[in-house]
Amino acid sequence: MSFVKRMATLAASGAALGGLGLVGFTALTARKAEQMVPRDGRFLRVNDARIHYVDMGSGPPIVMIHGLYGQMRNLTYALAERLVKDHRVIVIDRPGCGYSTWTGAQDKGLRAQAAIIAQVIAALDLDRPLVVGHSMGGAVSLALALHAPDAVGGLALLAPLTQPVDEPGVFANLAIPSPTKREAVAWTLATPMSLRRAEEQQRFVFSPDTPPADFATRGGGALALRPSAFRAASSDLCHAKDDMEAISPRYGEITMPVGILFGEGDTLLDPMLHGTRTADALPNGELTVIEGGHMIPVTWPDKTAQWVLSQAKRISRE
Repeated sequence: MSFVKRMATLAASGAALGGLGLVGFTALTARKAEQMVPRDGRFLRVNDARIHYVDMGSGPPIVMIHGLYGQMRNLTYALAERLVKDHRVIVIDRPGCGYSTWTGAQDKGLRAQAAIIAQVIAALDLDRPLVVGHSMGGAVSLALALHAPDAVGGLALLAPLTQPVDEPGVFANLAIPSPTKREAVAWTLATPMSLRRAEEQQRFVFSPDTPPADFATRGGGALALRPSAFRAASSDLCHAKDDMEAISPRYGEITMPVGILFGEGDTLLDPMLHGTRTADALPNGELTVIEGGHMIPVTWPDKTAQWVLSQAKRISRE
């Protein structure tokens, strides 16, 4: 029996015991998830965040930022290793995600995350790196380019969120504006619901590609079952529309090279809306479309890596 099915069976038992049973089940699941996906890197404290990151290779720097409900292993699963021959690659758990934490108020938006990542770039003494952002990490990357343009050499955006979206779709259960209610759901209903729908949601996010069998461990997927992951993803989603409404009209101000890569079969984010429209609005933007779906860093790592390396060459020529 798979980890997901075993934990779903336990969740049913926890539900029968009521709220305290669900809290206990959630805590147990979080511990098991952390055993399956332990910390990979080191920590850096910048202002009100403690950032978990890995730093590998040498050469011109590349900073990599994962998407919604994710963590760094989404990008170290197969992509990062293909870049380290010629580049120093820094892969970050976004603030509040994976093993990175905020101090103080936890309900912060994408622009606040971008400010933290700018501080990480400065603390690691990185000289205008190429910033690679996947999905929601693409939105954070665009905010970074607008609010700290001198810190960034260029952007390489993989299936990025770039425009305001009204309908959360498959992630509708995350749209909880109240931090108090969000915390209550995170410790009671979120984990059992995630387990029940895990295989269905994973198929949707990866479609039309097939999710790899080891994504829960090698790809970090198990950490999505922790209450902290639900809390961070809900906060991201609740801030995303307002943040993107503020960011997207300003794309004409971003003069650095920006490449956008989409899988033509992406079922989560529309390549026309988030790719074509945005590339057209960027003074130095270009769009490339390949086979695959939303999780191209995992399912099409060779093509994705070749494209990222081509974007690194673009900024080296600037």
